[in-house]
Amino acid sequence: MKNRLEYILFRTLSRLLCFAGMGFARKFSFFIALLFYYVIPIRKAVVKKNLAIAFPDISSSEINRIAFGSYKSFARSLVEILMMPSLTPEVVRNLVKSDSVGLINQKYDEGNGVILMTAHYGNWEYSALAIGLYTGIPLHVVTKSQRNTLVNDWMNRNRAKFGNVIVPLGASIKLVFKQLYDKKVIAMVADQRGPSDGIKMEFMGRETRVYAGPASLSIKTGAPILMGFIERQADSSYRMEFQEVSKEGLPADFDAATNELTRRHISMLETQLRKKPEDWLWMHNRWKY
Repeated sequence: MKNRLEYILFRTLSRLLCFAGMGFARKFSFFIALLFYYVIPIRKAVVKKNLAIAFPDISSSEINRIAFGSYKSFARSLVEILMMPSLTPEVVRNLVKSDSVGLINQKYDEGNGVILMTAHYGNWEYSALAIGLYTGIPLHVVTKSQRNTLVNDWMNRNRAKFGNVIVPLGASIKLVFKQLYDKKVIAMVADQRGPSDGIKMEFMGRETRVYAGPASLSIKTGAPILMGFIERQADSSYRMEFQEVSKEGLPADFDAATNELTRRHISMLETQLRKKPEDWLWMHNRWKY
């Protein structure tokens, strides 16, 4: 009953925003940000703690600015996700631009499969839709299931509306390997804290646990890793860019090579966060252990 009630409210808000249009939805997102930052401060202490760790030399006023900017980014992503049923290929192409998406086609044509990595940055959901449209290649998108199965099914239907394929995070690793060996494109978000028994690595100046899975998959299958970010622009559009994570000079030992390749893609994430930190979702307790 709880799941169904949540789903009804979710669908109702989605339909209202789709009817009102993107302009109204974006204005509405500002009030959501105000609500969750000032009135019902969800994970605000975690956000500020994370920012103090990542940027130890900035002032408290700058931490507050970035923190509220992150809430605005989260709220904008939320309303845009709720509007996914109204999206058309033309709307997505107008919203999301890229000068480097052709790199995906280039690597795909080399016949080794491709691993696309991004972060909870900008609107990561829109990036998967746009990539599939621009490249003409269906993405096999690895997703974490939502607690509410009805909302989860709604999300996955809309993620796949332009031809992408959903791969639940709990799926057998053998399935992911098979897709790469079959020369498919795998897309994943791997910027959150890794498992407590995962490898430790420095991230934004402090050690934390990280996910080594993408690097391990890349080394075992030969698939390149392309790291991409979708950055919000002043006019509310998005700029999406990719670059390959270099595998030059990796150690011969598998574990050492996995660690080094992981370090390289984490370094690319760090560079993006230092460039525009407010577009990242800082609500996750990234340095818990």
